[in-house]
Amino acid sequence: MENPDTRAAAPPEETLCPQCGKPASLCVCEAVGAVENRVAVLILQHPQEQDRLLGTARLAARQLSNATFRIGLSWASLAKALGRPADASQWAVLHLGSAKPSDLPPGREVVALDRKGAVLPDQDAALKGIRGIVVFDGTWAQAKTLWWRNAWVLKAQRLALAPKRRSLYGDLRREPRRESLSTIEAIGLALSAIEGRPEIDAGLREGFATMLAKYRAAAEAGEITPQAPKAGGDRRRKWRGKRG
Repeated sequence: MENPDTRAAAPPEETLCPQCGKPASLCVCEAVGAVENRVAVLILQHPQEQDRLLGTARLAARQLSNATFRIGLSWASLAKALGRPADASQWAVLHLGSAKPSDLPPGREVVALDRKGAVLPDQDAALKGIRGIVVFDGTWAQAKTLWWRNAWVLKAQRLALAPKRRSLYGDLRREPRRESLSTIEAIGLALSAIEGRPEIDAGLREGFATMLAKYRAAAEAGEITPQAPKAGGDRRRKWRGKRG
């Protein structure tokens, strides 16, 4: 799920970390802390998502104690994607909708929706019942492809995000909407709301900040060559409001 409007060139001879997928000069696996999560996370990455330098999906899977990372286009069921038994009706997917945060209940950064995208009346009960979340990682078009090629997601509830703070990406990526988030930030926000544990969000954001600090240091040292962000970019996926 992300929005690299900026691409950067890493030395082609660098070995990629098998855990985070980043070049060795940008790997922060040893520096980030583990984050315990009860609610499971399934990250589905489109095969054409290639942002190894600024992408956060693998880092999220690396930090979380209960996370599964898969690359592909379609799976016959949630259980097939997870590699273990699971009931999609007990899960929620970060929703690919078009509503603005202003359309959602005020004061909530994470909103539970039914399978048709309507806001559920008892938000606290709806969130407590969620056993896991599905997150798509890729461009807007890639995320839509994942959505439509995995019919089982229609059995799940949906989650809409209305974050109060801006992404830590800052000027590294230029987004068309203020509330855009990275994959790791979206996961942290959702898990913290469901489990009632803000330390999950804090831990993932800390890991993300560490990654960005190393990226900026490498760019300043000339170890990588980042490209300037493009306004509007390629309309890549944004974790926002009712998802889009």
